[in-house]
Amino acid sequence: MDLVEKDLKYIWHPCSQMKDYEELKPVIIDRGEGVFLYDKEGKAYLDIVSSWWCNLLGHCNPTINAALIDQIGRLEHVIFANFSHEPAIALCEQLMEIIPAGLSKFNFSDNGSAAVECALKMSFQYQYQTGHKEKTKFMCLTEGYHGETLGALAVGSMDLYAKMYKPMLMDTNQIEAPDCYRCPFKQNRDSCNCECFAYAEKAFADYGDETCAMIVEPLVQGSAGMRIYPPLYLKKLRALCDLYGVLLIADEIATGFGRTGKMFAFDHAGVSPDIMCVSKGLTGGYLPMAITITTDKIYDAFYAEYSEGKAFMHSHTYSGNPLGCSAALAVQKVLREERILEKAAVRAEHLTKRLNETLLDHPNVGEIRHIGLIHAIELVTDKQAKTAFDADLRIGYQIYKKALEKGLILRPLGNVLYFNPPLTITEAELDEAVVICAEAIAEILGN
Repeated sequence: MDLVEKDLKYIWHPCSQMKDYEELKPVIIDRGEGVFLYDKEGKAYLDIVSSWWCNLLGHCNPTINAALIDQIGRLEHVIFANFSHEPAIALCEQLMEIIPAGLSKFNFSDNGSAAVECALKMSFQYQYQTGHKEKTKFMCLTEGYHGETLGALAVGSMDLYAKMYKPMLMDTNQIEAPDCYRCPFKQNRDSCNCECFAYAEKAFADYGDETCAMIVEPLVQGSAGMRIYPPLYLKKLRALCDLYGVLLIADEIATGFGRTGKMFAFDHAGVSPDIMCVSKGLTGGYLPMAITITTDKIYDAFYAEYSEGKAFMHSHTYSGNPLGCSAALAVQKVLREERILEKAAVRAEHLTKRLNETLLDHPNVGEIRHIGLIHAIELVTDKQAKTAFDADLRIGYQIYKKALEKGLILRPLGNVLYFNPPLTITEAELDEAVVICAEAIAEILGN
């Protein structure tokens, strides 16, 4: 029995209809280097999606490799209650230099969904312990995605992930999200005054008094199709949350550590959240680790004699794992010493130019939107009407399969193809990805 047969015998892959694997077999990856992955037969695949957006600095980055080799000989893990270690302390010190102003306390967990769950519980308990027991509900944007655990699903609103489980989920209040490509106010994201924020103002007027926190994917709604909206929306949301005493949770799991061209998406807006969740690029995609970062004000609401019952009784076995912390420290070293964000900004301009030259005039390309190195290509049947392809046609998936044959990992979000590469990708590698993407589109949709 070969590896593919063994895989299909034993493994239930995530976010997949396993029946699809009858036709498109699992690709068994043997090794990685830079932006490329190599299968057991030696075929190269350009990882333009950063292996679900987490591979920040390329596969098998030598600096991160060396940090892990050094750490594993000293300490692999230790209980993080009443014990600590140097990598965790050093990581917090370094993150303090780059996170939005006012954030100061770090609660470690082991994945993005867990960080969101932590933020929800933290904000709920904060309101309860500061005399606001009426604030028990959460607000979120429509088409949001914050993870797969039950609390995270409840504050997401994509039926693809959550609809089946609604009887299990807490009730939340949803705000119509910005959709700049199909703006109901006929505005442009680069010049508008966020007229769509009227939906948020209405929701807060109706539900603000009962809301403990608002959670948001800042500037990029990832799973919704890389929807990109203006920083002004975050500024207005910060002011609205302050007005109603609602905590603002930033889900920077996908947008953090340079993905949007700045260290964090909130940096574009010049305001700070009350709680920020980070993961994915935190360890460069090496190890599962997440952090929920908050303010002294929130932390102080939990600080009391044990007998008062105010402690945050929330934990994860692998909280503060030394290997994860060492990988994260190495990521910070590379970002800092190799001026990664400055170089990525140049490559982002190059990618925008190349995609526009190659694909913008295609009759089925409705929009090419971008922020930092994140670029999204929305496919439509009619450019003027912005009509989406019928989901049953699985156009994005058909293009994905064709690109995979050609050595490009172009995993779609419905009818949206996207580039979200490691920040270390070169212009030549970007050019290669654009060429393959265009070829795959042409073979499925025509020129």
